Amino acid sequence: MFSEIIHNITENSDLVIHNLLSLFQYDPTAPMLFSSGLFWILFLIFIPVYALLKKSRAKMIVFVVLFSLFFYYKSSGLFFLMLMATSFVDWIVSKMIIKVESKNAKRALMWFSIILSLSILAYFKYANFFLWNWNQMVKGNFQPLDIILPVGISFYTFQSISYVVDVYKEKIQPTRTWLEYLFFLSFFPALVAGPIVRADYFLPQVEKNEEATKDEIYAGFWLIIVGVVKKALIADYISQFNDLIFNDPELYTGVQTLMGVLGYTMQIYCDFSGYSDMAIGIALIMGFKLGINFDSPYQSKNLTEFWRRWHISLSSWLRDYVYIPLGGNRKGTVMTYVNNFLTMLIGGLWHGAAWKFIFWGAMHGIGLAVHKACKPILKKIPDNFLFTFIFWAMTFIYVSLLWVFFRAASFEDSVLIIKNIFVDFYWNQIPQFFEARKIWCIMMIALFIFHFVPQRWADLCQQAFVKSPWILKLLIFLGVVQLVIEFMSEEVAPFIYFQF
Repeated sequence: MFSEIIHNITENSDLVIHNLLSLFQYDPTAPMLFSSGLFWILFLIFIPVYALLKKSRAKMIVFVVLFSLFFYYKSSGLFFLMLMATSFVDWIVSKMIIKVESKNAKRALMWFSIILSLSILAYFKYANFFLWNWNQMVKGNFQPLDIILPVGISFYTFQSISYVVDVYKEKIQPTRTWLEYLFFLSFFPALVAGPIVRADYFLPQVEKNEEATKDEIYAGFWLIIVGVVKKALIADYISQFNDLIFNDPELYTGVQTLMGVLGYTMQIYCDFSGYSDMAIGIALIMGFKLGINFDSPYQSKNLTEFWRRWHISLSSWLRDYVYIPLGGNRKGTVMTYVNNFLTMLIGGLWHGAAWKFIFWGAMHGIGLAVHKACKPILKKIPDNFLFTFIFWAMTFIYVSLLWVFFRAASFEDSVLIIKNIFVDFYWNQIPQFFEARKIWCIMMIALFIFHFVPQRWADLCQQAFVKSPWILKLLIFLGVVQLVIEFMSEEVAPFIYFQF
């Protein structure tokens, strides 16, 4: 009897140890997400240790780097080694740029780093795309390479490039140690899906190593709650219907298709801005400011305004490291339009290795050029509610239709989806749709209303949360968790921008 008890305890202990160890191993079917329970358990363990080490800058950097690398390992496996290698090469190059005196040598080192970074990105992200197109031209038998795309490679590659370019332009000095640069490049809140953090903005914060105030900690907590609502509650729920439309577009009516397109328009905003809110909130609790990444983009009345409000860290990066180096608006009207077009074309290709992404970027480039060309006429139009609404509607419709190419499985599916809306649309089906998808419709209506709430109202809500008693904060948090559990799908949906 006693031996059986010992045997059972040993077996159960082995099982517990095995399960615990599996939590610390990379699982490609379940990458670590901000919306997963495991991350928050680890973060709750991380944050008190971080607080104890915060006063010692060196110890804090080592601890955060180790946690960030583990986070990336849980998100993308052994590719964390490639991240370390990339950071080491770029740091060495940045130190060499400062030491050499020849301008040509500095430029050569800069381009060496840029080409190396882009070559790695091109292999993982675009190799199959280019091989497929080459085989289409030569009528070959294309067999795709078995390439796994490292999570977040586009984001940290852009950060790496901007760092080396800024060192070359003497906007910043290289970090004293490789570990400091690795801290910047691997900082886990922004590592896998942005925001794209700029060295000239972030590294001075690392140098100062200021502790977050109590108000900043609560503000960060508020942003995390808002991000969870956007991503885990709204985006994940409305995506269930949107996916039906985009996966089998030929099976649905024009009304259903239109609702799916509007649903995805709001889904991608909630998904990506929700992740950004969580990332910014986590960083703020740690004492670091990442800056705003979304500013109610669907309030925009033209495409220029939209790209100042949407994915601001990417828009500003493309402006400073692509558009301006191409010549910006310094080489005449025609070249300004061309530079806008090329910048957005590159932005489209950055998002994905497919012609539909290139088309999406090209159409945004054309839209920006048309808006700039029409500015003299637009200035003569009265600034009243009617015209403001018309321009907003035109912008929203244009952006929403282009999201179809972003989401659909193929260019052909994109055309079919848009055709369904205009050919097979009957107004009398709208009440039937509302009856069948009541919760989905209520969520969408609420989302549209809250998206158009003035920013000062949102700021007041955040301030009220920060000043509220801790018991109210806890109740709000528990209420959000309960809503997420109530509406959650069977599996935690990955963030849309993980694929980029």
